Amino acid sequence: MMRPERHAVIRGFGSSQVGRRLPVSEMALTVDACLAALADAGLPRDEIDGLATFPGGGFDTPGLAGPGADEVHAALGLQTNWKYGGPEGGQLGGFFSACLAVATGLARHVLVYRTVGEASAQGAAGRAGALAGAADVAVSGFRRWLVPFDAHSPANWIALYAQRHMHEFGTTREHFGTVAVNNRRNAGGNPNAVYRTPLTLDEYFAARMITTPFGMLDCDVPCDGSVAFVVSHVDSADDGPHPAIGIESIGWAIRHRPLWDQWADMTEMAACDAAAHLWERSDLGPDDVDQVQLYDGFSFLPLLWLEALRFCGKGESGPFLDYGKRIALDGTLPLNTGGGQLSAGRLHGCGLLYEACVQLRDQGGDRQAGRPDTVAVGVGGGPTACAALLVRR
Repeated sequence: MMRPERHAVIRGFGSSQVGRRLPVSEMALTVDACLAALADAGLPRDEIDGLATFPGGGFDTPGLAGPGADEVHAALGLQTNWKYGGPEGGQLGGFFSACLAVATGLARHVLVYRTVGEASAQGAAGRAGALAGAADVAVSGFRRWLVPFDAHSPANWIALYAQRHMHEFGTTREHFGTVAVNNRRNAGGNPNAVYRTPLTLDEYFAARMITTPFGMLDCDVPCDGSVAFVVSHVDSADDGPHPAIGIESIGWAIRHRPLWDQWADMTEMAACDAAAHLWERSDLGPDDVDQVQLYDGFSFLPLLWLEALRFCGKGESGPFLDYGKRIALDGTLPLNTGGGQLSAGRLHGCGLLYEACVQLRDQGGDRQAGRPDTVAVGVGGGPTACAALLVRR
């Protein structure tokens, strides 16, 4: 029980339609993904005794929360022994909590879902309309220090970290563009991706600037969609119609002050703590990983994750890409095989876990990157919460 996550497996997974401003409610997308996951797991609804999500209802950014756990509980007619829906722990907080609930016997089969409706919530006004809010509404929390400088968006905040990394280590916009081009190429093999048209570096540099050093194509794509997973006890791993996916270790630590403006080293983020925790809980190391699914809310973030997970040294992630050769589908460390959030759509990190499951089941089709045995998933971008996960065939 020192590594309770190994008592849990991903028995099934499913996805709804994913797209821009879909004429479908967030609840309908959620139900579609959950029913698909249940069918994949070979489980009827009456065997689901746990339910988890992130961040639960009432989150302050329009379209980001999805339906709350109570709403989905009622919609699916579940009978649960355990339920979780809260913002703590980052985007994989619900998934990790489900693993612990299964390991400790609070539940046997937990349905975990993540739903976003950001594209529809933002509407024609785009992200600015969702982030700025009404002029006469009081701003609280850490944002009150940012709004006077018109820094409403995480793009503004993370741009500061990117600038520092460029200053310290010589990282360039070409390195960021390499990630964007790679992800778009991979999205071409993903029928669910929002953007599948090939992208060149010239087109990347021609895109309008958003907040230096990020241009439009450095930013992820708001979308509508849902993904779901069935987390079950390991002793039921062979009971489903498909091979279950093992959970080697989780990394959930945050050992620095979780504040955007007071991180000790502005060339790293909370990914460094989550990654360190991940390796502490596993006998495996970076050389044992076959591919990576890393958070790309902005093109700079996969570089930080590569360093945090020790695939390269600190400050070396730009050259490590090898002009995109290393991270391509046929490279030694394929990155974001489904297109990531830059091209497939911003499912807020949980789409990366879904893609890892697709790859481990050899269901990637045109985007299948070999036959991976172990995939590292890194979710989150910032100094307040990150999560790392090793999943295995």
